[in-house]
Amino acid sequence: MTRRMGAWRNDMFDRTPYLIELLTPRQSDPDFERALEVFRQRYRRILDHGAAVSIPDNPLGNLHFTAMETVEFLGLPLDPERTLLHINTFHRKADLDAFLDAARTSGLKRLLVVSGDGGPRLPKLEPRDLGSDAKAVTSIELLEYIERRHPGAFHCGVAFNQYEPAEHEREKLRRKIEAGARFIVTQPVIGADPGVASLASSKLPVWAGAWMSKRVDLLVTCVGLGQLDASAYEPAANLAILHGVFPAFGIYLAQLSFKKDWCPLLTRTPCAERAA
Repeated sequence: MTRRMGAWRNDMFDRTPYLIELLTPRQSDPDFERALEVFRQRYRRILDHGAAVSIPDNPLGNLHFTAMETVEFLGLPLDPERTLLHINTFHRKADLDAFLDAARTSGLKRLLVVSGDGGPRLPKLEPRDLGSDAKAVTSIELLEYIERRHPGAFHCGVAFNQYEPAEHEREKLRRKIEAGARFIVTQPVIGADPGVASLASSKLPVWAGAWMSKRVDLLVTCVGLGQLDASAYEPAANLAILHGVFPAFGIYLAQLSFKKDWCPLLTRTPCAERAA
C-alpha cells in the first residue's frame, strides 16, 4: 500500500509545485514563424500561471532549436528560478560547452541531466570528450563533467524510470546522487506507484511525472511501458490521484494541452497564487 507523505514543500523552483514541459520548435518545422509564436505564447502562459517551464533537449531524437537559441531570438525574459533546461549526451563537445556557458551567463541554475534519445543525425559525446575513462557517456558522466567545468554553478536533476527493474534503477539513482544530482523527475506515473513512492527515502526533491494526453501510445513509446487502454486512461483523473498519493512531491506535466484552462486541474497553489 502506498505510504502517504506530508504536504508538498520545496523552494527549488521558486516554491512552485508544477513543472510544465514546453518543446522548442523543430528545426524541420515547415512554418517556423508560427512555431516561434506558439512557443512565445506558451512560455509566457506557464510563467504567468506561476509554474516553472521545463524545456527538453531534442526529445525522441528529433532535432529542435535549443532553449537558449529560442528564448534569445524571441527576446523572452528568463526567470532563473522558474526555468529548467534539459541537457543530454547527444551533442558535440563544443556545442555542450557553448550551451553550459550560455546557461551560466544567463543566470540559469536548474538543469535536468539525462542520457537522452539518439538518432542518426545526432552526434554522441565520447568519454574522452569529458575526460572520463568510462566505456560510454551516460547522465552520470555528464553530471560529473558539469560539476568539474562549472563547480557549484548549477542545481542538476536526474530522471528516474520506475518501469525499469527496481534494483537496477535504484542503483543507477544512487550513482547519480553520488555524481551530484540535487532533485529527481520521474517518468509519467500511472496511479499509486510504489517505486515512485519509495523516492521519499532519497531526501531529495521529487517531481512525479503526469502524462496529460490521451495519446497513451506515445507514453508507451517513451518509457517502454506495456500496453495501456487509451479509452480507459483519463489524464485529469490520473493527475488527481497523483495529487492525493504524492502530496510531498511536485508534479511534472508532460503533454499538457494549451487549449484548456489549467486552474481546475492544477489545484495546488500557485495558480498565479489562485488568481490573487
